[in-house]
Amino acid sequence: MKRTCMIAAILILFICPDSKSLGADTADNAIFAGLLEKHVARGRVDYDGFKKDEPLFDDYLSILSAVDPDLLPKRHQFAYFINVYNAFTIKLVLTRYPGIDSIKDIGGLFSSPWDQKFIRLKKGAFSLDDIEHKILRPVYKDPRVHFAANCASKSCPPLRNEPYDGERLDQQLDEQTKGFINDGRNNFFKDGTLFLSRIFKWYEDDFSGKPAQFVRQYALGDLKRNIDDSKDRLDISYLNYDWSLNK
Repeated sequence: MKRTCMIAAILILFICPDSKSLGADTADNAIFAGLLEKHVARGRVDYDGFKKDEPLFDDYLSILSAVDPDLLPKRHQFAYFINVYNAFTIKLVLTRYPGIDSIKDIGGLFSSPWDQKFIRLKKGAFSLDDIEHKILRPVYKDPRVHFAANCASKSCPPLRNEPYDGERLDQQLDEQTKGFINDGRNNFFKDGTLFLSRIFKWYEDDFSGKPAQFVRQYALGDLKRNIDDSKDRLDISYLNYDWSLNK
């Protein structure tokens, strides 16, 4: 009898595994993967292509909306919410495209595009600001998210042409961070001054109040050597931000 019960229990574990431990109920990102591969190259987004494929893209958004993130392991939750942010940012642009040159054109006199509660998820309606400032930043506390969440603008870190995946999230975040920091259009050293993306100024607290130290962790070549050579004499200046669409 005991042996029979043990076998039955094992079968139940295989047939009905615990969703939280095994990551069941996670979003199927296959549609998004195909669209990103098709319409994103070197960080530039083909919004015309996304517009043509919008019905299929809307199917993916419905998949995201049906997921209960509470059932996911934490790293899968993190990847899920990055994908939510990026996918719904594209959708927000598409609601007015091709009639806009910047995501900021979507905002009104007393509102911004980031405070519109148009994202429908299992827990209710959210804005992009809700996803970023109430979930991604405070819950996961990983400054690398600033190089993964994309605001549809040229000065943003480039949109990755694949979805984020909980199993590979650390690798993906490291690649995004290293790529952005070592792109001379975003961060560079000149005449004794470290010029940084304005992201490091806006979210300085997320970088422990020491953006130069964070940059040094991922910097390569001359950028790293110049930071090391400057030591305590390092001056920092923040670059202007280009809000035109990343197309």
